[in-house]
Amino acid sequence: MSRIGKLQINLPKGVEVKMTNPQTVQIIGPHGTLSREIPNSINIMHEAGVIKFQPKVISRETRAMHGLIRTLVNNMVIGVTLKFTKILHLKGVGYRSQVKNNVLSLNLGYSNEIKLEVPKGIEIKIENNTIIKISGIEKDQVGLFASKIRSLRLPEPYNGKGVLYDGEILIRKAGTW
Repeated sequence: MSRIGKLQINLPKGVEVKMTNPQTVQIIGPHGTLSREIPNSINIMHEAGVIKFQPKVISRETRAMHGLIRTLVNNMVIGVTLKFTKILHLKGVGYRSQVKNNVLSLNLGYSNEIKLEVPKGIEIKIENNTIIKISGIEKDQVGLFASKIRSLRLPEPYNGKGVLYDGEILIRKAGTW
Protein backbone atom coordinates (compact mmCIF):
# COMPACT_ATOMS: atom_id res chain seq x y z
CA MET A 1 0.00 0.00 0.00
CA SER A 2 1.01 3.59 -0.54
CA ARG A 3 2.48 5.48 2.39
CA ILE A 4 0.76 8.66 1.24
CA GLY A 5 -2.52 6.85 0.59
CA LYS A 6 -2.62 5.58 4.17
CA LEU A 7 -2.66 9.13 5.57
CA GLN A 8 -6.06 10.53 6.49
CA ILE A 9 -7.28 13.98 5.49
CA ASN A 10 -8.50 16.13 8.37
CA LEU A 11 -11.17 18.58 7.23
CA PRO A 12 -10.88 22.19 8.46
CA LYS A 13 -13.91 24.10 9.75
CA GLY A 14 -16.29 25.26 7.05
CA VAL A 15 -15.52 22.40 4.64
CA GLU A 16 -18.17 19.81 3.77
CA VAL A 17 -17.81 16.53 1.91
CA LYS A 18 -20.66 15.06 -0.14
CA MET A 19 -20.66 11.74 -1.91
CA THR A 20 -23.02 12.38 -4.86
CA ASN A 21 -22.75 8.76 -5.96
CA PRO A 22 -20.50 6.05 -4.48
CA GLN A 23 -17.48 7.10 -6.55
CA THR A 24 -17.82 10.92 -6.81
CA VAL A 25 -16.47 13.21 -4.10
CA GLN A 26 -17.68 16.79 -3.83
CA ILE A 27 -15.79 19.22 -1.55
CA ILE A 28 -17.62 22.42 -0.57
CA GLY A 29 -15.72 25.24 1.11
CA PRO A 30 -15.66 29.02 1.54
CA HIS A 31 -14.02 29.66 -1.86
CA GLY A 32 -16.09 27.28 -3.99
CA THR A 33 -16.99 23.71 -4.84
CA LEU A 34 -14.88 21.01 -6.49
CA SER A 35 -15.80 17.46 -7.46
CA ARG A 36 -13.82 14.47 -8.71
CA GLU A 37 -14.52 10.92 -9.87
CA ILE A 38 -12.80 8.24 -7.81
CA PRO A 39 -11.85 4.94 -9.52
CA ASN A 40 -13.88 1.88 -8.52
CA SER A 41 -10.75 0.19 -7.17
CA ILE A 42 -10.42 2.76 -4.33
CA ASN A 43 -12.86 2.84 -1.42
CA ILE A 44 -13.43 6.24 0.22
CA MET A 45 -14.71 6.58 3.79
CA HIS A 46 -15.98 9.83 5.29
CA GLU A 47 -16.33 10.02 9.07
CA ALA A 48 -16.73 13.06 11.36
CA GLY A 49 -14.23 15.47 9.82
CA VAL A 50 -11.86 12.81 8.42
CA ILE A 51 -11.53 11.25 4.97
CA LYS A 52 -9.76 7.89 4.55
CA PHE A 53 -8.89 5.88 1.45
CA GLN A 54 -8.59 2.11 1.18
CA PRO A 55 -7.86 0.00 -1.93
CA LYS A 56 -10.54 -2.65 -2.56
CA VAL A 57 -8.16 -5.05 -4.29
CA ILE A 58 -4.37 -5.06 -4.04
CA SER A 59 -2.97 -4.86 -7.56
CA ARG A 60 -0.33 -2.85 -9.36
CA GLU A 61 -2.89 -0.35 -10.65
CA THR A 62 -4.60 0.23 -7.30
CA ARG A 63 -1.28 0.70 -5.52
CA ALA A 64 -0.41 3.39 -8.07
CA MET A 65 -3.80 5.10 -7.76
CA HIS A 66 -4.07 4.94 -3.94
CA GLY A 67 -1.63 7.76 -3.14
CA LEU A 68 -2.58 9.77 -6.22
CA ILE A 69 -6.29 9.90 -5.35
CA ARG A 70 -5.53 10.87 -1.74
CA THR A 71 -3.26 13.71 -2.93
CA LEU A 72 -5.82 14.97 -5.46
CA VAL A 73 -8.60 15.07 -2.85
CA ASN A 74 -6.24 16.76 -0.36
CA ASN A 75 -5.47 19.43 -3.00
CA MET A 76 -9.21 19.94 -3.43
CA VAL A 77 -9.61 20.53 0.33
CA ILE A 78 -6.69 22.98 0.39
CA GLY A 79 -8.00 24.79 -2.70
CA VAL A 80 -11.50 25.45 -1.37
CA THR A 81 -10.11 26.71 1.97
CA LEU A 82 -6.94 28.66 1.09
CA LYS A 83 -6.64 28.91 -2.73
CA PHE A 84 -3.43 28.16 -4.61
CA THR A 85 -1.18 31.01 -5.75
CA LYS A 86 1.71 31.27 -8.21
CA ILE A 87 3.74 34.46 -8.55
CA LEU A 88 5.60 35.36 -11.75
CA HIS A 89 8.22 38.11 -12.15
CA LEU A 90 8.84 39.82 -15.48
CA LYS A 91 12.56 40.70 -15.82
CA GLY A 92 13.66 42.81 -18.75
CA VAL A 93 13.60 46.32 -20.14
CA GLY A 94 10.06 47.26 -21.17
CA TYR A 95 8.49 44.04 -19.87
CA ARG A 96 5.09 44.76 -18.34
CA SER A 97 1.61 43.34 -17.97
CA GLN A 98 -1.97 44.46 -17.41
CA VAL A 99 -5.43 42.91 -17.09
CA LYS A 100 -8.56 44.33 -18.70
CA ASN A 101 -11.91 42.59 -19.16
CA ASN A 102 -10.51 39.14 -18.28
CA VAL A 103 -7.72 39.46 -20.86
CA LEU A 104 -4.06 39.48 -19.80
CA SER A 105 -1.87 41.71 -21.99
CA LEU A 106 1.87 41.09 -21.87
CA ASN A 107 4.72 43.13 -23.36
CA LEU A 108 7.69 40.77 -23.38
CA GLY A 109 10.09 42.38 -25.83
CA TYR A 110 8.33 41.23 -28.98
CA SER A 111 7.07 43.71 -31.58
CA ASN A 112 3.43 43.08 -30.62
CA GLU A 113 1.85 42.60 -27.24
CA ILE A 114 0.59 39.13 -26.33
CA LYS A 115 -3.03 38.77 -25.22
CA LEU A 116 -4.21 35.74 -23.24
CA GLU A 117 -7.77 34.94 -22.21
CA VAL A 118 -7.90 34.24 -18.45
CA PRO A 119 -9.66 30.89 -17.84
CA LYS A 120 -12.69 30.60 -15.55
CA GLY A 121 -11.78 30.01 -11.93
CA ILE A 122 -8.47 31.91 -12.19
CA GLU A 123 -7.86 35.35 -10.68
CA ILE A 124 -5.00 37.57 -11.82
CA LYS A 125 -3.57 40.50 -9.87
CA ILE A 126 -0.82 42.74 -11.22
CA GLU A 127 1.64 44.59 -8.97
CA ASN A 128 4.07 47.22 -10.30
CA ASN A 129 3.36 46.06 -13.89
CA THR A 130 6.01 43.33 -13.50
CA ILE A 131 4.63 40.97 -10.83
CA ILE A 132 1.75 38.68 -11.80
CA LYS A 133 -0.16 36.84 -9.04
CA ILE A 134 -2.23 33.93 -10.32
CA SER A 135 -4.66 32.34 -7.86
CA GLY A 136 -7.48 29.81 -7.98
CA ILE A 137 -9.00 26.83 -6.22
CA GLU A 138 -7.71 24.18 -8.66
CA LYS A 139 -3.97 23.58 -8.32
CA ASP A 140 -3.53 22.11 -11.79
CA GLN A 141 -5.29 25.03 -13.51
CA VAL A 142 -3.18 27.62 -11.67
CA GLY A 143 0.06 25.80 -12.50
CA LEU A 144 -0.91 25.25 -16.13
CA PHE A 145 -1.76 28.91 -16.72
CA ALA A 146 1.46 30.04 -14.97
CA SER A 147 3.53 27.70 -17.14
CA LYS A 148 1.74 28.96 -20.25
CA ILE A 149 2.72 32.55 -19.40
CA ARG A 150 6.29 31.50 -18.57
CA SER A 151 6.66 29.63 -21.88
CA LEU A 152 6.08 32.88 -23.79
CA ARG A 153 9.53 34.16 -22.72
CA LEU A 154 11.67 31.59 -20.92
CA PRO A 155 14.45 32.91 -18.64
CA GLU A 156 17.63 33.54 -20.58
CA PRO A 157 20.96 32.95 -18.74
CA TYR A 158 23.11 35.51 -20.56
CA ASN A 159 21.13 38.73 -20.03
CA GLY A 160 18.85 37.56 -17.20
CA LYS A 161 15.65 38.42 -19.07
CA GLY A 162 12.45 36.43 -19.09
CA VAL A 163 9.48 35.35 -16.99
CA LEU A 164 10.56 33.78 -13.69
CA TYR A 165 8.66 32.04 -10.92
CA ASP A 166 8.86 33.63 -7.46
CA GLY A 167 12.02 32.40 -5.72
CA GLU A 168 13.53 30.95 -8.89
CA ILE A 169 17.27 31.45 -9.10
CA LEU A 170 18.63 32.12 -12.55
CA ILE A 171 22.29 31.11 -12.89
CA ARG A 172 23.92 33.70 -15.10
CA LYS A 173 26.53 32.73 -17.68
CA ALA A 174 29.50 34.81 -18.72
CA GLY A 175 29.25 35.88 -22.33
CA THR A 176 32.18 35.83 -24.74
CA TRP A 177 33.16 39.14 -26.27
